[in-house]
Amino acid sequence: MHDFNYQKAGSVADAVSALNAADDGTVMAGGMTLLPTLKQRLAAPSDVIDLAGVSGLSGISVSGGVTIGAMTTHAAVSGSTDVKGTIPALADLAEGIGDPQVRNRGTIGGSVANNDPAADYPAACLALGATIKTDRREIAADDFFNGLFETALAEDEIITSVSFPSAEKAAYMKFPNPASRYALVGVFVAKTAAGVRVAVTGAGDSGVFRASSLEQALSSNFSASALDGITVSADDLMSDIHASAEYRAHLITTMAKRAVTAAG
Repeated sequence: MHDFNYQKAGSVADAVSALNAADDGTVMAGGMTLLPTLKQRLAAPSDVIDLAGVSGLSGISVSGGVTIGAMTTHAAVSGSTDVKGTIPALADLAEGIGDPQVRNRGTIGGSVANNDPAADYPAACLALGATIKTDRREIAADDFFNGLFETALAEDEIITSVSFPSAEKAAYMKFPNPASRYALVGVFVAKTAAGVRVAVTGAGDSGVFRASSLEQALSSNFSASALDGITVSADDLMSDIHASAEYRAHLITTMAKRAVTAAG
């Protein structure tokens, strides 16, 4: 691990100020990605600004949907009766992240800001049409995710909460890597007042994306049978030691069917 200055922010404003003052600062939420990266000497920030002591960034509220504070842990989301009662698919997704240690340390804000191409929350954000709220603006999920580990966030911008509209029907299904529990392919299907949206994680060369062909089929018939015969192109999908692009293309349709069935 390279040397760095550790700072514990007392407020979001403190964190932003510390970022601007640092030569090459970074924010730490739960640390589930940052700490392993530092230990492997793959990153060398001049300063690490910890958000753990910032009040007001944790918590869940319900009002026509669900708003989750950025520092709320996956375990808190999965165990929330408010989330289970409003968007149960979101609680199910959180329950399937990593292991108990990860779920009790990792945060929704950290996951969304990191935008790992195999992370679960980005699929929920895209499929449900979430709004990512920061210290200075609100960003629609469709405009937020910009590629592998890339987002619309400015270098000194900090996520404060994520708001999810309620859904008439929704479910998330993933084929997990047995070691990491990251998605080899994960598909979140949602039927909302705005229509049907299908988001795929774990498969795209550029990260999370919406599957328009699946959305079109489900818009006229929200059933697993509506996806019979529909294939997803392997172009622009990832190939690695875990799965080929062609296998991932097959899994997308399979996971989508399972998600539609689970959604009812």
